[in-house]
Amino acid sequence: MKSQPVRPLHAVLVMALLLAGLWVVEVLDQLSGNALDAYGIRAREVDGLPEIFTAPLLHAGWDHLASNSVPFFAFGLLVLLGGVARWVVSTLVSVVSSGLLAWLLTPAGTIVLGASGVIFGWLTYLLVRGVWSRRPGQVALAVVILLVYGGLLWGVLPGAAGVSWQAHLGGAVGGVVAAWALHRRDVPVRPPAPQVYGWRT
Repeated sequence: MKSQPVRPLHAVLVMALLLAGLWVVEVLDQLSGNALDAYGIRAREVDGLPEIFTAPLLHAGWDHLASNSVPFFAFGLLVLLGGVARWVVSTLVSVVSSGLLAWLLTPAGTIVLGASGVIFGWLTYLLVRGVWSRRPGQVALAVVILLVYGGLLWGVLPGAAGVSWQAHLGGAVGGVVAAWALHRRDVPVRPPAPQVYGWRT
C-alpha cells in the first residue's frame, strides 16, 4: 500500500496533540468522578462492543496514563512517519483486534480501558513490517525497537492483576495483521534478465 510519508515536524505535532488529548480526557474523567470510565469495554456484554472505539481514549488514573504516554508518542510517531494512510489502517486494525479480544477473553463484569492495545499494535507493526517490505531501514529500526522495548512483549501473557493481557495480545495480533496487509506487496519485483545473443562467425 502506497502512503505519502509525513514530515517529521508534522508527525511530532500530530502525536503531541493526540497525547495532549488523552491527558485532557483524563482531566475530564477525574473531574467527573471517573464517570467516563463507563465508556470502557464492558467484557462479554453486547452493549459494550461499541466502546471498543472509546476505550483507548480512557485510562484508570494518572499512573496508567503516564506509563502509556511515552510509548504512545514514540510508536505512534514512528508509524506516522511512514504515511497517514498506513498510520490510520494500522491504528484501526489494532483498535478493533485489541478491543475484540479484550471483550471476548476478559471475565464478565470487567471494564477494560487504556491505549495499551493500540501501543502493542504499533509495536508489533514496527517490528514485523520489514519481514514483508525487506527494506534495510525498517529492519534496522525493528532491531533497535526490539532491543529497547522488547520486554514489553511479555505483556501479551497473563501477569499482574489489573493489567489487560487480553488487550495487549489483541493489539499485537492486529499490528502483525496490519503489517502483512500494508507491506506484503512492497517487495520490489526484479525484471527478468535480458537475453543475450551471441553471433558466431
